[in-house]
Amino acid sequence: MSFSPKLDKYKLTRFLAEKAIREKKIFAICGPYPVIRASLRKKGWVEKKLPPKSDLQDNKADTYDADDEDDIHDIMSRLVRNEEPSFFWTIKKDAVNYRDLHFDQMLNHYARTGSFTTKIGLCLNLRNLPWYVQANPNTFFPRCYGICMDVEKQDFIEDYRNTAASNILKWVVGFNVCNKKIQKTKEKGCKEDVGQKKGSECSDENVKQLPGKLIDMACNACEIYLGRMEHKDIDTAVNSSATLNEEEWNELVEQYYSLVHEGAVICNAHNYITQCQRILTKIMSANPQRDIDGSHNIWIIKPGAKSRGREIVCKDRLEDILKLVETTDQCPVKDSKWVVQKYIETPLLIYETKFDIRQWFLVTDWNPLTVWFYKESYLRFSTQCFSLNNLDSSIHLCNNSIQKHYKNAADRNLLLPCHNMWTSTKFQEYLQKRGHGSMWQNVVYPSMKRAIFYTMKMAQDKVEARKNSFELYGADFILGQDFKPWLIEINTSPTMFPSTPVTTELCGQVQEDTLKVVLSRKFDKNDTGKFELLWRQPLLELPPFNTTDLAVEGTGIRRCRQKVSPVTNYNVQETLPGAQQESVPYHSANHEKQRQSIIAANEKQNLKDPKTMIYAIPKPLKRQPGKTNQVSDVPTECIGHTDFASFIVQPTQSVAETNPTPHMNRAKGKIDPNFWRVSQAALPFQVMNSLDRKLPWSSKTSGNNLFRNTTL
Repeated sequence: MSFSPKLDKYKLTRFLAEKAIREKKIFAICGPYPVIRASLRKKGWVEKKLPPKSDLQDNKADTYDADDEDDIHDIMSRLVRNEEPSFFWTIKKDAVNYRDLHFDQMLNHYARTGSFTTKIGLCLNLRNLPWYVQANPNTFFPRCYGICMDVEKQDFIEDYRNTAASNILKWVVGFNVCNKKIQKTKEKGCKEDVGQKKGSECSDENVKQLPGKLIDMACNACEIYLGRMEHKDIDTAVNSSATLNEEEWNELVEQYYSLVHEGAVICNAHNYITQCQRILTKIMSANPQRDIDGSHNIWIIKPGAKSRGREIVCKDRLEDILKLVETTDQCPVKDSKWVVQKYIETPLLIYETKFDIRQWFLVTDWNPLTVWFYKESYLRFSTQCFSLNNLDSSIHLCNNSIQKHYKNAADRNLLLPCHNMWTSTKFQEYLQKRGHGSMWQNVVYPSMKRAIFYTMKMAQDKVEARKNSFELYGADFILGQDFKPWLIEINTSPTMFPSTPVTTELCGQVQEDTLKVVLSRKFDKNDTGKFELLWRQPLLELPPFNTTDLAVEGTGIRRCRQKVSPVTNYNVQETLPGAQQESVPYHSANHEKQRQSIIAANEKQNLKDPKTMIYAIPKPLKRQPGKTNQVSDVPTECIGHTDFASFIVQPTQSVAETNPTPHMNRAKGKIDPNFWRVSQAALPFQVMNSLDRKLPWSSKTSGNNLFRNTTL
């Protein structure tokens, strides 16, 4: 910083410090970020030095040094030591408790981002992507399992076995292609080449021969697997006899090892070519990850929450993967220890060497979701030539923290950079020379943006969306042979160390552009550096619950344990004690004779037809005190025979009850006031107990059934 020599340096220092305090331009840095410090100082910000013994300070280069107290910036830092910083840039998320910050204090981290910044979080949460957008995560994220969880472990074992079965079908189809090439060679008369390739046939005694039953089991397993992929198993029950049992699966996997890794052959494989091609074609059309599976069934095992390639290994045998997890899993939180992900066996290679892409993006708000995508990225190369026969980390892991421990292979192409990095601009030049100049703009770049957008949409309701916070992330992609990018992981606090000329240029530039977006853009909306706005959605009212926690629950309807048969031979006189003694008096002189005939008819009729019942009208109850209603005389004739088999009026209250209780509807848990029910079955008839009603008046006087006008 230049200033007039006539002006006292200390007065200028105090003036700048007081100005920064008034404008709230005090910042604090935790970590090795010299670019951030220099850029903020140019913008008139003053740094508040963190105490050397503070838990916030984890880098000695950032502590206050007494030998530099003559420096103007150190003097200004001492002048603002009692002020609260308005801007925090830390390397650790928990270096600053964001809950203690004021609304206007800025922090370069968000809380609760583990749903996409940890391997286990990305593994489990991306499956919920269809709840947020109409997209399939299997189209850009290799399938992954939290192998330390029992359910996830079983799903992984099933996936490994099904992949092995489909690889057997691939071997059969590939064997047919190889035989066609041999046939063409024979036609050309090249006997030497034929002799070299004849090892694939069964005439060679040194080659292990496998039975054709292996193909039958593989086809059977693939048919069931295909039915599940096409959701045909939802409405139809799976035939247990058609599925492979544990012993058959173990046999299939062991023979698969011999076929793929040991060079064994199946003698009669040509008899299954048509069947294998048909099934394999269906699987390939239904499986969005068909292009990355390969034939070696390689999986990559990663710690669930570690970075920089630590403890990551590749394995191709099921028992080795399970043994590795079981012997090394000593973490208290077992469920988040390990993940296993399908390795991309067919990556795009540059000069026979594997590489990945580090892509930056910036999130400045979660509601409304605002994502910025950086236009520049860089490639990281492996130090060794690519091979699936060797699963060493120096071949398959492109992290600079891993590759810096290895020397470049002697047989490595000299056109590759010695520091193992390219800029995306250099990569586009390479594609242009190879005739694929449009692939970056048409396939790679938009596909990476789409994958980032989908992932942020998935994580939006899981992150604690604090205002005035922001965060820079680093996403790692691997390109397939069709130039399609596959998201591997997303890193928080991506390394900005200038390890190579490429990172020295790009990492410094992306940090300065980040400050432009979060600070300078408030005054100039076009000052965003090389960041472009990927997505900014309208402000949303987020629900108070997690949409992925919604579930549909229900209870099955149970049938009655035993069907109650209706009572059809019910006798009123037997139910009412003393009914014969207290029957209704008749005016006729033949009362006693008629009563005896009714009893005899009842006994006789019950033996012939239980559905028919003869009864007499019982004697009315006595009038209660205070009642003025009177009952007129009752006919002395017998009512006669009445058939209640087809229609019955059934009261739910017996004569003996003095406190009537309404009928309880058990299905609804409510009391049904209408406790008189009409049934179509032959149910018992009980005598009414209440007199507070009008008896029915019938104008017909057929037989002995005669009612007179009665008022109660």
